[in-house]
Amino acid sequence: MTPAPTPHPLESLHADLFHLLERLPHHKHGELIQLALTTLVNMANDEIDRLDWKICNAALRDMEKAFRSFYPYRHTRKIAIFGSARIAPGTIEYEMARKFAERVIEHGFMVITGAGPGIMQAGNEGAGKDQSFGLNIQLPFEQGSNPYVEGDKMVPFKYFFTRKLFFLKESDALAMFPGGFGTQDETFECLTLCQTGKSSPVPLVLVDKPGGHYWHDWDDYIQRQLLNRGLISPEDPSIYTITDDIDVACETIAHFYRVFHSCRYVGNRLVIRLNSELLEEDMEMLNQEFSDILVKGRIEQSAPLPQEAQDATVGVSRILLYFNQRDLGRLYQLINTINAVGLRSEATERPERK
Repeated sequence: MTPAPTPHPLESLHADLFHLLERLPHHKHGELIQLALTTLVNMANDEIDRLDWKICNAALRDMEKAFRSFYPYRHTRKIAIFGSARIAPGTIEYEMARKFAERVIEHGFMVITGAGPGIMQAGNEGAGKDQSFGLNIQLPFEQGSNPYVEGDKMVPFKYFFTRKLFFLKESDALAMFPGGFGTQDETFECLTLCQTGKSSPVPLVLVDKPGGHYWHDWDDYIQRQLLNRGLISPEDPSIYTITDDIDVACETIAHFYRVFHSCRYVGNRLVIRLNSELLEEDMEMLNQEFSDILVKGRIEQSAPLPQEAQDATVGVSRILLYFNQRDLGRLYQLINTINAVGLRSEATERPERK
């Protein structure tokens, strides 16, 4: 019996595109898919090089794999752990990273690392395979994947820029251990995205061995060369916390989410979602202390907005403000203050046990 001829790749692609276009009007993300397809069509009509198309295709393939891997765990908070691939098992820094990962798993987080050896392996080892993601990238040296991450949670990347995108997109906290150029690159990248508002506010802890000077020497440079010369704002160091104690690192992350839940923009207003409501006197205090970051109006407490219909169950309360989108260090200070007064409000409202 003569086998049926294999369809030409273009015929198969034409059928897939036709089927997709038929479904677009009824697809919940149809408008966004249409925009993406329009961008590709516009690119095809322009004169761009073959290499440009290869870069575009490889970047899209990177993102496709990562989207698929992370989607089942989208409602679980995650912590990215960065640090040197050259730090050996058994060293103080390795054991601290491993224990830190063990602790944050107990707090309900999953762990994301670069899947390599050293600090990355320590993070995956401490978290265990079920709670570990590894965002691996092939390098000509020192970057094999470690044995503590596998399956659908091992995500290979061709490009550093797509890998960085998912480190920040998927992480609810960042922990930096000592490392080389790569760790410094990731640290400054994360700081830049947090400082410019291109990333949602997340806690960032810089962890060293007890009595170590790695991050304190780094911070001396930040203070002398950036802060003292006016190259960053005085509040920008509020974005990060330096510690040589994993208890402090874990508490810093846990405290960040005690009252604060998350934030997003609805129109021109920043919506900060809270796990509990604030007292009226605390709202008044926030308006007095943080009026400098408002474009107009006041900081107000609110129920979920109609535009949040898809995630109205996230948090129980909201505060709304016309944030100037410039003073991100001050926004971190606002979040820290909300956590402090919110916990006090809970204690005030909670009846005393006898």
